[in-house]
This record gives sequence, C-alpha cells and structure tokens, in this order.
Amino acid sequence: MTIHSKAPRLVLASASPRRLDLLRQIGIVPDTVDPADLDETPLRDELPPQHALRLAAEKASCVAARHPESWILAADTVVACGRRILPKAEREEEARRCLSLLSGRRHRVLGGIVLLVPTPGGGLEGHRRIDRLVRTDVTFKVLDRAETDAYIASGEWKGKAGGYAIQGRAGALVRWIGGSYSNVVGLSLHEVAGMLHGAGFPHPAPSDPPSER
Repeated sequence: MTIHSKAPRLVLASASPRRLDLLRQIGIVPDTVDPADLDETPLRDELPPQHALRLAAEKASCVAARHPESWILAADTVVACGRRILPKAEREEEARRCLSLLSGRRHRVLGGIVLLVPTPGGGLEGHRRIDRLVRTDVTFKVLDRAETDAYIASGEWKGKAGGYAIQGRAGALVRWIGGSYSNVVGLSLHEVAGMLHGAGFPHPAPSDPPSER
C-alpha cells in the first residue's frame, strides 16, 4: 500500500461524461477531469483487446505528464465483432453499418482500464501501473428496418463505440448480456473500485465537483 503525506488527488483522463457519472454513482469523484487528445486509429494487425489496453495506457501516460503527483485513471471501450474493431460512429452511415453488423449477433465489449499510482520519486517514471481488461458479451435482437430507423433518428449513437449506447434506447435492442453492464456503458465499476482500493486510495473520495483543465 502506498503511503501519502497528504490526501491523494485523482485525475480522470477521459472526456466521457458517462465515465464521470459512473464513478459518482459509487462515490468516487475525481479532483480533476483532464482528457488526453490521442489518435485512436487501430494499429496494423492490432487485435481488439490490445487496442483497448494500449489506448488506455497511452491516455494515462499523456495525462500523468501533466499531473506527476496525482493518481491517474484512464479507460478505453472497444466494441468488437470477431477481430473487427467497430468505430465510434460519427456519421449516420457508420451507425447504420454498425447496427447491421450487430443485428442478431453476439459481440464483445472490451474495456481497457489503467490506473497510475504515484510513488515517492514522482514524475512519469515514478508511477506504478495497474491495468485490467474487462470483457462483456452482448447479443442484439434481429433488427428490422423500422427499429434501425427509429434508433438512428434518436441520435444516441453519435460518438458511441459500435454505434449504440446501452443505457439509452438501445437497451431495448439487447436480448442478452453476459458480464459487466457498467463496462458496456463505459467503465467497469467493480474493477475500478477494486483497483483503487487495492492500491490504497481512500474511498469514498471527496464530494466536491471536479475541475476542468
């Protein structure tokens, strides 16, 4: 367990309001929200689990350089069909392709989580890294044209991995789920709470709202 002379500060390296809301749900309120701006394009021949963990680690490292004495929590969510990584849909045609691919099929939602714990030496090299990869299996019902059109019209797919948000209207499209529900939303609460507790971070965290960098 790491011993600190003052209360540790937790930085969430994510711009996702869903991850912030999930953490608040279990009483963990980051002191600062400082997203990392990275190219999230998969590398050549990179498999979905590798992609999720790599991006989470790169986000954490990038933000740790700006907060050398803070705890850094970073995550990335990947929706995968087989070896194929589905995009974060930004255009309607992307969302439609994702929904067509997911219709009537089982897919995986992979959550890469990285926690950087500062050590007495400080600096990026002074952080101890803890990481987890969480897998949730999700099966969609067979979607007809009307259901697809209605979901596209909702706009909930914008910026979402795989073109859907399970916590919204897409919940009615999910026939079966195996594993962590919060992982599909954006962050496995069970894993994060265990990682923080195991590393010695006090819980619950202060309830003051986080500052924006």
